[in-house]
Order: sequence, then structure tokens, then C-alpha cells
Amino acid sequence: MISKNESFPDALSAEKKVVFVARKDLPALFDSLWTNGFRILGPTLGEGAIVYDELNGIGDLPIGWTDEQEGATYRLKKRDDEALFGYNVGPHAWKKFLFPPKHRLWSAEASNGLKITEEKQATQKYALFGVKACELKAILIQDKVFLGGEHVDPVYQARREDALLIAVNCTQAGKTCFCVSMDAGPRAESGFDLCLTEILKEGEHYFIVEIGSAQGAEIMANVPHSYETGEAEKTIQTITAKTAKQMGRVMDTENIQSLLQDNFDHPRWDDVASRCLTCANCTMACPTCFCSTVEDVTDITGNHAERWRQWDSCFTMDFTYMNHGHARASAKSRYRQWMTHKLSAWFDQFGTSGCVGCGRCITWCPVAIDITEEVSAIRESQTAAKPTSS
Repeated sequence: MISKNESFPDALSAEKKVVFVARKDLPALFDSLWTNGFRILGPTLGEGAIVYDELNGIGDLPIGWTDEQEGATYRLKKRDDEALFGYNVGPHAWKKFLFPPKHRLWSAEASNGLKITEEKQATQKYALFGVKACELKAILIQDKVFLGGEHVDPVYQARREDALLIAVNCTQAGKTCFCVSMDAGPRAESGFDLCLTEILKEGEHYFIVEIGSAQGAEIMANVPHSYETGEAEKTIQTITAKTAKQMGRVMDTENIQSLLQDNFDHPRWDDVASRCLTCANCTMACPTCFCSTVEDVTDITGNHAERWRQWDSCFTMDFTYMNHGHARASAKSRYRQWMTHKLSAWFDQFGTSGCVGCGRCITWCPVAIDITEEVSAIRESQTAAKPTSS
């Protein structure tokens, strides 16, 4: 499968964009990232789940672990192999590093006049290691939100510009996954600096590494490798096609914009509102949700004040509070806003759906509300209501 290892040339030639890296040589990738000044962030075990945190070596990865997911259910389970990326997605999304949950915007001092100091933007370079295809698409969607308009978000911009994206193609799908429906996986097609496909078979353990940028090639220049022998593309296609067939959920997206826009008063909204706790778990776990609020705080002397931006949710009562009261006071109106914005109005704003089919909103909803089920229920009622031709 892997040809004899060759010494790396001065730089990867244009025609050699794919290489093989043995499992034993993967620590060299970490070394190369550290040498180039990157802080490595990736999947690890914590809080009874696979979460994203700083990695201090290959041993921090969830080696030999997977997760089992269903509506309102998440469980870690030991695998029967030593896979590094044999899991689906956990409760964390990469947005917590690019769009931090809480960030100070500025501080002010009232001694000897008023002095306002803007918060310096992050200068640390991040390597996001182990980005699944659906999550990669989520990052590209948030790029449109924070960088694509007239007003660029400086906090996101500073962190995004210094981020190296190392994607991982999915070799399995969970019961709440539906990325195929959203054209978001299971294969990472573009937008990455490096993309790994993990191979375990017949006693072999290695990675097919696709190189997507000049910076990715620079990182790989210090990693032992062998050149691909013409079978890498077929292998990736076979693995990801098998993963696609394992999807536990499906969402029919045909005419979904008009479907939701034309059913603003559908009785299904009352049904889901009777179950929804408006806890905001779905928006906190979602990799694309970006609602935030701003809070001013001061010390007890009144001489020091700070302004902080922090995550918020369209499910919270205060999010739409204005002088006349709450714009969306009911659970029905808040859930309807979230789902119709995510799957319909997002197209008008950003030219894309706001959903990537990661399934987190299903897994982490305490009452197992299923966004694919809600869309299906509305669609089926409309189909049933159409007169049949005689």
C-alpha cells in the first residue's frame, strides 16, 4: 500500500499533492506545527465526551475511542482498534476558538480623565487539528458571516487569518448525522491546508494526506512520507462513500426556503413549542450560530469599566427585548425563528444554508427535538394537502 519512504524534496512539486504518512511518523507533524509557531487545538477526552482543547502530543487524541449518539443521548465507547479519529462530533464546535464565547472589547479608566483602551486582537497562530468535513463547511459559512459583508469582525478576522485548518475525512457516521443532505460531507473537498484520511487495515495504520495550500506543503516538508501510488483517490472515495451510507438522518432540502416561508402559521410550530425547553443547547452546540450580546461591567469604585461580548441565543427571552417589550415572547416564535433562519432566511443573507448536518442540535437537545423530523412533518402535511389528480 505504501511505497518505500523517500527523502522530501526542497518543496512539494505541483504534481504531488497527495502523500502517505505512517502512523509512527505522525508526531513529526506536531513537531513541524510547533516549529512553525502554531498552537495545536484538537479532539481529546474530557468531561465525559470528545471535546476540543489544546493538544500537547499525539497521546492527547482520543485514541481507540468512539461516540454513540441519538436524540438526547451521547455516550463514549471503546473501539477495538487504535484509531485516532474514529468518532463523530462532540458538543464543542471550532467556533469557540475563532468566535470566542466571551471576549473583552475594551476597558476604560476614569482616573486623570477618561482613558479607553481597545483590546488587542489575538496574535497566536492556531492549528485546528481534526476538522471534520461538516465542521470545515461551518467555518467557511462563518467566514461569510464575519468577513463577507461591509463590516468585518476584527476579533474573528485576527483569529481566522492565523488559523491553519487540518481536516479529517470521516470514516464513520453517527445516528444523528445528515451532512450528506446538506452537501457538507463526509469528505472535505476544499478549504483546508491539509486533509487526513485514516487507514487501518491488514495490520497497517497510516494516513493519506491531501495538501491544499502552500502553507500546508511547508508544514509537510518536515514530515516523513511516501508519495502516493495512484490509488489514494480511489481509497478516499471508497471510504467516504461507505460513510455516506451510514448517515442516521436525512433532510429533504428541496424548495426548503419556500416550504418554511409559506408555513409561518403551521400547527407544527405549536407542537414543537410544547416540547422545547428554550434552553439554547442547540445554538450553543451549533457550529454556525453566531448570536451574541454586549455587556458593560464596572468595579465597585466606578473608576474602571469594561465592555464584553459574549455568546447569546435567539432562544433566550432577553435576546429580543426592546423598549416595547419582547419581540418573540413565546417558545413557538423563538423556535420558529431559529429553524426558519437556519434553513431559509440564511440563504437571503449569506447565500447558503446555515445547517451543515452535524446533528449536534439533535444529540444535545434534552428532549430530543429533531430538526430533520420537524422539516419532514411540515413537508408531509403540505404534500397530503395537495389535491390528487383524477
